[in-house]
Amino acid sequence: MPILEYHLAEGRYSDAQVGELLFASSRLYAEVLRSPIERVRVVAQCHRPEHVAVGGRLLSEGGAFAPYFHFLVLEGRPLDECQRLLAGFTDLVVDLLGAERALVRGGCWPIPPGYWAIGGTPASVIRTAEIAARAETDRPA
Repeated sequence: MPILEYHLAEGRYSDAQVGELLFASSRLYAEVLRSPIERVRVVAQCHRPEHVAVGGRLLSEGGAFAPYFHFLVLEGRPLDECQRLLAGFTDLVVDLLGAERALVRGGCWPIPPGYWAIGGTPASVIRTAEIAARAETDRPA
Protein backbone atom coordinates (compact mmCIF):
# COMPACT_ATOMS: atom_id res chain seq x y z
CA MET A 1 0.00 0.00 0.00
CA PRO A 2 2.74 2.55 0.70
CA ILE A 3 2.33 5.14 -2.06
CA LEU A 4 3.92 8.59 -2.04
CA GLU A 5 3.53 11.31 -4.64
CA TYR A 6 5.66 14.45 -4.89
CA HIS A 7 4.58 17.51 -6.89
CA LEU A 8 7.56 19.48 -8.16
CA ALA A 9 8.28 22.28 -10.60
CA GLU A 10 9.57 21.01 -13.92
CA GLY A 11 13.10 22.13 -14.80
CA ARG A 12 13.93 23.18 -11.25
CA TYR A 13 15.67 19.98 -10.13
CA SER A 14 18.11 17.64 -11.83
CA ASP A 15 17.19 14.04 -12.65
CA ALA A 16 19.85 12.98 -10.13
CA GLN A 17 18.22 15.06 -7.36
CA VAL A 18 14.77 13.67 -8.11
CA GLY A 19 16.16 10.13 -8.32
CA GLU A 20 17.85 10.43 -4.94
CA LEU A 21 14.61 11.84 -3.48
CA LEU A 22 12.69 8.82 -4.81
CA PHE A 23 15.23 6.29 -3.50
CA ALA A 24 15.63 7.93 -0.08
CA SER A 25 11.86 8.29 0.30
CA SER A 26 11.35 4.61 -0.58
CA ARG A 27 13.84 3.56 2.10
CA LEU A 28 12.29 5.86 4.72
CA TYR A 29 8.74 4.70 3.93
CA ALA A 30 9.72 1.02 4.22
CA GLU A 31 11.65 1.63 7.44
CA VAL A 32 8.94 3.61 9.26
CA LEU A 33 6.10 1.30 8.23
CA ARG A 34 8.23 -1.85 8.65
CA SER A 35 7.10 -2.81 5.17
CA PRO A 36 8.98 -4.74 2.49
CA ILE A 37 10.46 -2.13 0.15
CA GLU A 38 8.96 -4.10 -2.76
CA ARG A 39 5.54 -2.77 -1.71
CA VAL A 40 6.61 0.89 -1.77
CA ARG A 41 5.68 3.13 -4.71
CA VAL A 42 7.07 6.67 -5.00
CA VAL A 43 6.47 9.01 -7.93
CA ALA A 44 7.48 12.58 -8.71
CA GLN A 45 5.01 14.57 -10.77
CA CYS A 46 6.79 17.49 -12.44
CA HIS A 47 4.58 20.40 -13.47
CA ARG A 48 5.37 23.16 -15.94
CA PRO A 49 6.03 26.45 -14.11
CA GLU A 50 3.26 28.12 -16.11
CA HIS A 51 0.84 25.51 -14.74
CA VAL A 52 1.55 26.10 -11.04
CA ALA A 53 0.56 29.04 -8.85
CA VAL A 54 1.79 29.60 -5.31
CA GLY A 55 0.26 32.44 -3.37
CA GLY A 56 -1.58 33.60 -6.48
CA ARG A 57 1.58 33.89 -8.61
CA LEU A 58 2.60 31.56 -11.39
CA LEU A 59 6.02 30.03 -10.93
CA SER A 60 6.85 31.20 -14.45
CA GLU A 61 6.19 34.77 -13.28
CA GLY A 62 8.26 34.66 -10.09
CA GLY A 63 6.07 32.57 -7.80
CA ALA A 64 7.84 30.67 -5.03
CA PHE A 65 8.99 27.12 -5.61
CA ALA A 66 6.96 25.26 -3.02
CA PRO A 67 7.03 21.45 -3.39
CA TYR A 68 4.28 19.40 -1.84
CA PHE A 69 3.61 15.73 -1.30
CA HIS A 70 0.96 13.35 -0.12
CA PHE A 71 1.07 9.73 0.82
CA LEU A 72 -1.33 6.89 1.53
CA VAL A 73 -1.45 4.55 4.48
CA LEU A 74 -4.04 1.99 5.46
CA GLU A 75 -6.34 3.32 8.15
CA GLY A 76 -5.25 2.22 11.60
CA ARG A 77 -1.60 3.17 11.28
CA PRO A 78 -0.35 4.87 14.46
CA LEU A 79 -0.30 8.67 14.33
CA ASP A 80 3.38 8.76 15.31
CA GLU A 81 4.32 6.76 12.17
CA CYS A 82 2.41 9.19 9.96
CA GLN A 83 4.03 12.16 11.69
CA ARG A 84 7.51 10.62 11.32
CA LEU A 85 6.83 10.28 7.59
CA LEU A 86 5.54 13.86 7.30
CA ALA A 87 8.71 15.15 8.98
CA GLY A 88 11.02 12.75 7.14
CA PHE A 89 9.67 13.46 3.65
CA THR A 90 9.86 17.20 4.39
CA ASP A 91 13.49 16.81 5.51
CA LEU A 92 14.32 14.96 2.28
CA VAL A 93 12.76 17.70 0.11
CA VAL A 94 14.70 20.35 2.01
CA ASP A 95 18.00 18.44 2.11
CA LEU A 96 18.00 16.93 -1.39
CA LEU A 97 16.16 19.60 -3.40
CA GLY A 98 17.18 22.70 -1.45
CA ALA A 99 13.55 23.73 -0.90
CA GLU A 100 12.73 26.35 1.70
CA ARG A 101 11.31 24.39 4.64
CA ALA A 102 8.53 26.88 5.37
CA LEU A 103 7.19 26.44 1.81
CA VAL A 104 7.04 22.63 1.81
CA ARG A 105 3.60 21.10 2.39
CA GLY A 106 2.65 17.47 2.91
CA GLY A 107 -0.29 15.31 3.83
CA CYS A 108 -1.18 11.78 4.86
CA TRP A 109 -4.34 10.20 3.49
CA PRO A 110 -5.51 7.17 5.52
CA ILE A 111 -7.52 4.73 3.39
CA PRO A 112 -9.98 2.19 4.84
CA PRO A 113 -8.61 -1.29 4.00
CA GLY A 114 -11.88 -2.24 2.31
CA TYR A 115 -11.45 0.65 -0.13
CA TRP A 116 -7.95 -0.35 -1.31
CA ALA A 117 -7.13 -3.31 -3.55
CA ILE A 118 -3.94 -5.24 -4.08
CA GLY A 119 -4.11 -7.22 -7.29
CA GLY A 120 -7.87 -6.69 -7.28
CA THR A 121 -8.36 -8.12 -3.77
CA PRO A 122 -9.45 -5.75 -0.99
CA ALA A 123 -6.61 -5.01 1.44
CA SER A 124 -8.98 -5.89 4.29
CA VAL A 125 -9.10 -9.49 3.01
CA ILE A 126 -5.33 -9.65 2.46
CA ARG A 127 -4.64 -8.08 5.85
CA THR A 128 -6.87 -10.68 7.59
CA ALA A 129 -5.06 -13.51 5.78
CA GLU A 130 -1.60 -12.09 6.67
CA ILE A 131 -2.54 -11.73 10.35
CA ALA A 132 -3.84 -15.31 10.42
CA ALA A 133 -0.66 -16.60 8.75
CA ARG A 134 1.54 -14.74 11.26
CA ALA A 135 -0.48 -16.16 14.16
CA GLU A 136 -0.04 -19.66 12.71
CA THR A 137 3.76 -19.31 12.46
CA ASP A 138 3.97 -17.80 15.97
CA ARG A 139 1.97 -20.68 17.52
CA PRO A 140 4.11 -23.05 19.63
CA ALA A 141 4.51 -26.54 18.17
